[in-house]
Amino acid sequence: VQARLKDWGYYTGAVDGFFGVRTWLAVRKFQAYNGLRVTGIVDDDTKVALGFTTTAQDLAAYQASSSVTTNDDVYLLAMLINGEARGEPYIGKVAVGAVVMNRVRDPRFPKTIAGVIFQPGAFSAVDDGQMWLPPTNDSIRAARDAIAGWDPTGGALYYYNAARVTSYWIFNRPIITQIGSHIFAR
Repeated sequence: VQARLKDWGYYTGAVDGFFGVRTWLAVRKFQAYNGLRVTGIVDDDTKVALGFTTTAQDLAAYQASSSVTTNDDVYLLAMLINGEARGEPYIGKVAVGAVVMNRVRDPRFPKTIAGVIFQPGAFSAVDDGQMWLPPTNDSIRAARDAIAGWDPTGGALYYYNAARVTSYWIFNRPIITQIGSHIFAR
């Protein structure tokens, strides 16, 4: 995103892959100039306007080629943890990562970290753009711990913050534990 925005004159910072304030401002400028809803979040309309399109075929090809955990997977999981569990205790960050890893191993979910994270509607931090904030060192450590097998949830496939639930089906899932403000369920 940064490279495209820089090539087109909307972004002047270093192309470093971190979605910081300058990138956010450049996205807002691009959205305003192109008649898009100005949010600073690279939503589907913004992706298309930037010339980025990801199809189900692209995702399937990525999933088929990715069976080994890479540094990219660690960073991607850390970004999700940062977006979903910022402000939670360290064990809560690991727990969010563990839910992703539990889904990777469950036949009802995609088989890769990226596939689970980008499954439509699966995580609010993906939907609202919070995932694209640079992860903290704690989030990166938590991602490594979750990938290494630490699961403080006892096998949870879901979690939610009861004060922020928008999909009430989650209340039908059997609760395993609560860590911080997240409730973990099967």
